[in-house]
Amino acid sequence: MAKTSSKTRTPDNPPPQEILDIPLREALSQRYLSYALSTIMDRALPDLRDGMKPVHRRLLFAMRGLKLEPTLPPKKSARVVGDVIGKFHPHGDTAVYDAMVRLAQDFSQRYPLVEGQGNFGNIDGDNPAAMRYTEARLTAVAQLLLEGIDEDAVDFRPTYDGSEVEPVVLPAAFPNLLANGTNGIAVGMATSIPPHNVAELCDALRYLIQTPSAGIEKLVSFIPGPDFPTGGLLVESREAVVNAYKTGKGSFRLRAKWEKEGLKQGAWQIVVTEIPYQVQKSRLIEKMAELLQARKLPLLDDVQDESADDVRIVLTPKSRNVDPAVLMESLFRACDLEARIALNMNVLDKECVPRVMDLREVLRGWLDHRQDVLIRRSRYRLAQIENRLEVLAGYLVAYLNLDKVIKIIRTQDEPKPVLIKTFDLTETQAEAILNMRLRSLRKLEEMEIKGEQKQLSGRQAELKKLLKDEDLRWQFIDGEIAELKKTFSKSTALGARRTEIGDAPAELMVPVEAVIERENITVLCSAKGWIRAMKGHIADSADARAAIKYKEGDEEGFVLNAETTDKILIFAENGRFYILSGDKLPSARGFGEPVRLMIDLPGDSEILGMVLYKPEQKFVVASSDGRGFIVKADEVLAQTKNGKQVLNVGDKAKAAAFASVEGDTIAVVGTNRKMLVFPVADLPEMARGRGVILQKYSGGSLSDLKTFTLKEGLSWASGGRTRTETDIRAWKGERAQAGKMAPTGFNRSNRFA
Repeated sequence: MAKTSSKTRTPDNPPPQEILDIPLREALSQRYLSYALSTIMDRALPDLRDGMKPVHRRLLFAMRGLKLEPTLPPKKSARVVGDVIGKFHPHGDTAVYDAMVRLAQDFSQRYPLVEGQGNFGNIDGDNPAAMRYTEARLTAVAQLLLEGIDEDAVDFRPTYDGSEVEPVVLPAAFPNLLANGTNGIAVGMATSIPPHNVAELCDALRYLIQTPSAGIEKLVSFIPGPDFPTGGLLVESREAVVNAYKTGKGSFRLRAKWEKEGLKQGAWQIVVTEIPYQVQKSRLIEKMAELLQARKLPLLDDVQDESADDVRIVLTPKSRNVDPAVLMESLFRACDLEARIALNMNVLDKECVPRVMDLREVLRGWLDHRQDVLIRRSRYRLAQIENRLEVLAGYLVAYLNLDKVIKIIRTQDEPKPVLIKTFDLTETQAEAILNMRLRSLRKLEEMEIKGEQKQLSGRQAELKKLLKDEDLRWQFIDGEIAELKKTFSKSTALGARRTEIGDAPAELMVPVEAVIERENITVLCSAKGWIRAMKGHIADSADARAAIKYKEGDEEGFVLNAETTDKILIFAENGRFYILSGDKLPSARGFGEPVRLMIDLPGDSEILGMVLYKPEQKFVVASSDGRGFIVKADEVLAQTKNGKQVLNVGDKAKAAAFASVEGDTIAVVGTNRKMLVFPVADLPEMARGRGVILQKYSGGSLSDLKTFTLKEGLSWASGGRTRTETDIRAWKGERAQAGKMAPTGFNRSNRFA
């Protein structure tokens, strides 16, 4: 028999709560379903009625609470973000600020909802300034979305902590869902709605009011396609556009807008004036430069960015005999001068159920919401009028019996019940009379009271008639939409269509000089800098590497499994990065060629590192004097054989170490055998410079460095084996310290490999 526990249960030591026996599959499915619903409803998918996600809705509501109207001065963005995360949106300030920045960018939003002052980023992809440096206020479009929110137009719900209330949806007197579009990725579903022209939406909405059964083809005659803030040329066939709007899913083919510009002596160049939506201009030009360097654009000689506030990308052909249309067709196929904009109208309907809708359902959903808002606002106004009429009736009684009313108020301890009984008043009327200020007595003139009563009675009759007649309500909504179209007419700067509607382009034959075939290769570079490419991948084993032959007196330097389409990055002792194309390397039939013939590497500089280029990768670079920093792979791409200077080294120093960032901790060791370990986060990210001090030396210099994951410990290669030190507390410190002697068994070469 098992022994029972000798512990005695006390009030301070209660028995454990009941443990439920639930299958793991069921527990996981329940919890994942809760997470999925939260993501779908409260984060990723927009509401059909106002076209907004919760973070955007809360931003506008918070800015309205701060009185950031278009006619009033703006306030610091940090103030807005603080109010949003403090009252309504319990998430990080960065996410909220990023959302606000996007609402203010005229190249992201077709009709910006926030007017920003300061640096809010640009079409090149540059980041906006920090929130403490920028200011913001609402635009007139945002005010339309909020119009009537104080008149019981929508429902409110408690905020996350119950201290405030927030709107479930905005009144939305502006068709924001289609006008500005949106993107979102939820769990198992996504949404992608491009922006459209409001004037065209108004025409379709008014037609839908008159003809509720209108077909998609007819609506597309009013809305021929999206209207992007960055312009461009829509080259999708009408059949494809109609089918996309009919199913709620599809894509639109968008091209950059260009023109041929004549030069002297019959020469010419192409000028790109508009680029596709959500394409970063700097990345576009960088990609074109890469293709030029890789000789994949045989008809193009040069690309230059001459943009200022406008977009002006100049493309120079290799020959004046090249057909401009053929040249542009080759560019459309090779880079983001042509883009596919997805359409997936997956939104939350009135009951917060996500589903994909067609164009008519989306337009009808907004109209039905405006009908609901109109009814609620009319009822609210009617109640306000009835309350005011009741008060005016009480004022009229007080005017006719002013002396007696004053006497009751002066002589009675509790004048309210006496007034009610004496003049047959209601509670509301008596309260209004008692709350009246003395200076308001002069306003108690019978003609003024009766005049206001007559005016309010007329308005009351109109509202009652409006509430009883649905056709009258649709006429009212039609009038609102007509006014909206006037405000955003195509004759205005904001309302004018920016994206030109074109025909589907004819297929053109594009001459191609060579086609790079994707093949597996093994890049071999010897210690003395002879490089070659072997077909296929070799096994990462000592035996496989031992079978590779090198010149007499030479040995293995770097071995990379790559493909012919890969770019190989080289980092040298002069602090420069060089780039080689996998398809341009010599074959492995001999010993290869000196790498110095392919890049302009000085004779006194040796190669420190050779890796495959990966866009998301980061590197740590350091000089012998112990200074270094982190650099992104995209920042080191070289355009010429001369490479790109990244690490600046002094006259007495040189680049000494190079490593990929593959963990949260960095270990640095000097020639004095002292090692220092500190977090990678302590190093700054830079594009070029000397960097910061990693480790201080007295009579020594930096020998090597390595990044690793702290939990996994520090490993190094020694004698054909790998050794790992898991307890590195003795070497942990702060950046720029001297460190302590390396652990027992560390390589005598003071290197990790």
